[in-house]
Amino acid sequence: MAGRKMTIPKFRSEKEEAEWWDAHPEVATWLLKKALRQGTVQRRPGETRIVTMRIPVRDLEAAQELAERKGLPYQTYMKMLLHQALEKERVAG
Repeated sequence: MAGRKMTIPKFRSEKEEAEWWDAHPEVATWLLKKALRQGTVQRRPGETRIVTMRIPVRDLEAAQELAERKGLPYQTYMKMLLHQALEKERVAG
């Protein structure tokens, strides 16, 4: 990729974007290496954490179906729902 101009297309949905990045992992690697060389990478340890939890199959399937309708990966959709519910509870006090 060195010496080539990198063009990342405009995406109509998060799903389309995710599919493009999945099909072009070398672009993400190249961009990260370039940022590391330039010293522009900002690492924020602890910003996110991987968790494992058991979810009823029915709920998981519902989340996958709803996420697909919205053109989102289901994990992203579930994180969005969790975030919204937590914010609502915080405001409610």
